Amino acid sequence: MHLVSQILIALVALIHLYFVYLEMFAWETAGRRAFKGALKPEFFTPTKVLAANQGLYNGFLVAGLVWSLLIQDAEWAKNVALFFLICVLVAGLYGATTASRKILYVQALPAALALGALLLA
Repeated sequence: MHLVSQILIALVALIHLYFVYLEMFAWETAGRRAFKGALKPEFFTPTKVLAANQGLYNGFLVAGLVWSLLIQDAEWAKNVALFFLICVLVAGLYGATTASRKILYVQALPAALALGALLLA
């Protein structure tokens, strides 16, 4: 993979690593601040387990993206990265249409940029 695509893939992985932290470990503290205005304060405690589950899925995306950066075979690495970037992009588009338009810029756009760089590499 080209260096630019690797950097963008790593950036997407780091963004999702932050989501893992936010949803699994800091839902009632930093999560409350991150979603201020979007969710009512009383929403966080009863949804802590649901958020942690969502964070776990984001962890799987991180694992796949990091895995793609560690694969030595260029074609295999590209295919794994394609799969996980498309997963992130689809999740971002779905989140932007169902939850918050902000997700389009925070999740879908970085994945789309990384996907574009990967396809051009």
